[in-house]
Amino acid sequence: MTDTPSTPDTPDDSGERIAKVLAHAGIASRREAERLIEKGRVSVNGEILRTPAFKVMPDDDVRVDGESIGQRPPTRVWRYHKPVGLLTTHSDPQGRETVFQTLPQDMGRVISVGRLDLNSEGLLLLTNDGELARVLELPSTGWTRRYRVRAYGNASDKALAELENGTVVDGVVYGPVEVTVDRRTGANVWLTVGIKEGKNREVRKVLQSVGLTVNRLMRVAYGPFQLGSLKRGDISESKLSVLRDQLGKLYPLDTDGQPLKPGETAKPDTRTGTAKAKPKANRPHQKSGGKAKSGPDADSIMPAGGKSKSGKGWAKAKPKANEKPKSNKRADGKPSGGKKAEGRKDADRRRRS
Repeated sequence: MTDTPSTPDTPDDSGERIAKVLAHAGIASRREAERLIEKGRVSVNGEILRTPAFKVMPDDDVRVDGESIGQRPPTRVWRYHKPVGLLTTHSDPQGRETVFQTLPQDMGRVISVGRLDLNSEGLLLLTNDGELARVLELPSTGWTRRYRVRAYGNASDKALAELENGTVVDGVVYGPVEVTVDRRTGANVWLTVGIKEGKNREVRKVLQSVGLTVNRLMRVAYGPFQLGSLKRGDISESKLSVLRDQLGKLYPLDTDGQPLKPGETAKPDTRTGTAKAKPKANRPHQKSGGKAKSGPDADSIMPAGGKSKSGKGWAKAKPKANEKPKSNKRADGKPSGGKKAEGRKDADRRRRS
């Protein structure tokens, strides 16, 4: 091993902390990255690091166990329906099956956002961005984790309502817990529980403090991400447009899925937008007694108010099939000619006389 490389003689705001770089690359979370550095498994420009207090420049060659971490990939997030019986860990000393052993190989290395214990099921967020995982796990983020819970016991509505003020269990302080009673069936009660901190086995311990033993626990939402109709063991990746919308200012991403630095704004996405409709082909000319038309005639469209713009009037209706043509004869059999016809008759009588 060599001595720890010295931090470049540059302003304090240049470069990124090595632990953050490893987290962004999906190698490990910040805490795990610090442990890797302590074990001497991380090098920068060929020199082994001994402390995480080191900033990496864009052109630095960062390696873990001798392998380059490569360029930072776009941020990706998956929704996974964790079944009961899987551990949320990358390795288990007892050899039990883990979540990550069941995932498709082409996903690469991913990190869970928080954890679900062995006997819990439901929504588990996975990401290739360790820094994003850290941000989403922070209580200050304010995202609510919502659970569907079945518990054994008889807790009063008053005791459950008081959990919204926070509680202390075995010396551990827990923040507000929202509890809604959905229904009671015999000795069991079905609840909807919402928490914001996500401490170790928080839901089970808090409900135990009011006399309820959880026998089924399913996470149905993590902030804006919902379990929805995702079946047990299934996984679904969120689209980049959805990520940018749901993460918002909390963890802004550019149009390529890269995190934006403070003060940066995303460039307009030239790859998206509404496609322009192709112009319709001209219809074949139709004979209508006039000039052939190659498109709609504005004068043939009735405007608001019911009058034509052209003043040409509307085409006369064709006579009905069973309608007889009108006759000039009157009902008494005599032709109908009006006053002019009567005048001609009088002149004829005078000439004959």
